[in-house]
This record gives sequence, structure tokens and C-alpha cells, in this order.
Amino acid sequence: MTDEPHIGTIKLWGTEPLPPDVSRSLQRLAQSDDVCHVAVMPDVHLAGDVCNGTAISTRNLIYPSAVGGDIGCGMLAIACGLAADVLSNEVTAGRVLAELNRWIPSNKHLRQRVPEQLPGGLVEHSLSSSTLENSKARDGRFQLGTLGRGNHFVELQSDSDGQLWLMVHSGSRAMGQAITAHHMKRTMPSRSGLRYLDASSPDGLAYLSDVDWAIEYARQNRLAMAHAVESFMNAMFSSLFDWSTLIHCHHNHVRREVHFGEELWVHRKGALPAGENEPGVIPGSMGTHSFHVAGRGESLSLRSSSHGAGRTVARHLARQTISRRDLNLQMKGIWFDQRRADALRDEAPSAYKVIHRVMRAQRELTRIIRELKPVLAYKGV
Repeated sequence: MTDEPHIGTIKLWGTEPLPPDVSRSLQRLAQSDDVCHVAVMPDVHLAGDVCNGTAISTRNLIYPSAVGGDIGCGMLAIACGLAADVLSNEVTAGRVLAELNRWIPSNKHLRQRVPEQLPGGLVEHSLSSSTLENSKARDGRFQLGTLGRGNHFVELQSDSDGQLWLMVHSGSRAMGQAITAHHMKRTMPSRSGLRYLDASSPDGLAYLSDVDWAIEYARQNRLAMAHAVESFMNAMFSSLFDWSTLIHCHHNHVRREVHFGEELWVHRKGALPAGENEPGVIPGSMGTHSFHVAGRGESLSLRSSSHGAGRTVARHLARQTISRRDLNLQMKGIWFDQRRADALRDEAPSAYKVIHRVMRAQRELTRIIRELKPVLAYKGV
């Protein structure tokens, strides 16, 4: 489908009828100033002012809430150079989980492991305020190579040939939140109440520059974790990762792209870029299959796809309704830290949509290159 949309149109790729609160949120988004088109992914769910699982286009205005606070959040996948059956026994899996816990904290590094400075490009690119520069020197250093909580994870997976892959899901940590909070103070309200910046104004240009920095920070954050995993797995198994297989993508950003014959600002919040043959990674929920994909370049999706399975049960409800026993049953056959089971109940697979239904709903948007099943899952608490 390549017809040019009308102003404020909504195109949905869905797995089921939308909940009323999600529909209201999408209508509000479509009615906001300068919004040309809203593309809704099959993993859409409520998340603040703008739903996760959306891509929107504008001509002149930037909506920070349509990017979200975790700017640059995304996925990394790489082949480990090992057969997945190296994790076939409890002792070895326990050693790997212990090393993950040692080298990849969920919040921040211990002081003795903090890098003296950030990677070069992150140092040379100054942020738009002294407050953010101070955060960069403090939080930026202490959190580089850390995972975060919620749906962020490090997972070891097996492909159809029995080969082991690493998958990392994380973002810009406290820095993305700080950048978003700083710039939201300078926004103006649209007729829908959503707040914007003019892309050509000094404030808009400052936000866009800081977004670029946060995207690079998130990329370096995932790479730091991948290198840490490679280091201890090499010590354990005498094997290095195959970096020629690296897939690296992010799903929270705003950038200039050409759609429908004109340059537009495309905002993606929980939506993976899916240009023609563009590589990507779509995870399932903890304990379910994940996918390496190539985009199909569908124009009405703004060349986007889902970024995962999408929640169906809010975290507070999941904690009330999903027991530790439920989690263990749903995670049968997958190694994870049993000491964290109570804290991970809101991340149980039953709190998410069925990933295979999501993938079927977006056949127009992506084609599957590789399907992977989880072997070992590590999440922060």
C-alpha cells in the first residue's frame, strides 16, 4: 500500500480490537498540531502521553513524548561462536548468571569499575546545558554498560542450527530521562494538549542534538555489555563472538526521513525502523521466541514495525495476579536467577501478547530471517 495519507490519519496493524484507553490516546495523538500520519504497530499499548508501538510523522514540530524518555533504547544481537548446548547443565548456567550479575548491574557500576571517561564521541559532543553536562559526567559514566530494569534484558538464545546468540535490550539509562525532562520544560502545548518543540527553533535544535547524543550513548551502552559478556564467556569457553554477525538497532528516536515524497520528522516510540531489507531484532517476552528480521519498506507504516510483543497486563496488575509458581511454569526449560523470581513476576510471558500473533499481524512490515528460542535470561531488579 503506497497511497499518501490525509492529515492526521491512523493506520493500524493489530492483533485484536484496541482497548478504549489506547484508542483515545491514538486519537489524541492524531489530532495534535502538525501530525500528518500515525502508524500503529501490533504491540501497541498504553505508556504515558503517547502509546508504545507508534510511529508518527510531522513537518515542523517535534513531540518529545512521541520519542519517550529512554531515547535510543534498542536491541543488539550477535552470534557467540558456540553451540547452545554449552548451557545444558545447571552448574554452567549458574556460573554464567553469576558472571552476568557481576559485570552487568541493573543500576550503576561500583566505583572501582567506573570508566575514567566516556568513549570519545560522547565526550566531544557537548550537551545543551550545564545541568546535562553534569549528569553526563556522573550518571553517564556510572551507568555505561548497565542494563536497567523493567523489560530490559540480556538473553542467550539458540537458533534453528543449535548455535548460541546473545541478545541485549537496553537504552540510554538515566541520561535519556534527564534529557527528556530538561527539554519538556521548554515545550509548548498543541491543541490536543501534547507538548511540542519547533524543530527549527533554538530549543528544538538543542533537543535534536541531545537526542543524537543519547542515541549514541545507548549504542555504546549495549556494546559495552556485549563486550563484557564476550570477555567472561571467552574465559569460560575459550571462544570469541563473531562480530560480522552483529545486528544493532534502536526503536525510540526522532529523525528526518523522506515519506510520501517529502521530508518529514518521523518519531518512533517502541517502533523498529523497517526500511526495505533493513535488518532488525524483535524480541518476544521473557521466555518466548525472538526474531531477526528484515524490513519490507511499507510506506503506510512509515517503514516501521513492532519492537517486541507488547504488554497486555499492567505491571501492578501482573504483580497481583501472577504468582511465583506461574512464572516458574512459564519459564520451564529456561535458566534464570530463581532468587529474583518474585521481583520478575510482572515480566512473566503471560503479561505480554503472544509474539507469534504479533509477527503474523505485521507480515506486510517485516520478513523473518531467523527465529531464536531462549536458553538463559538475565534481568535486573
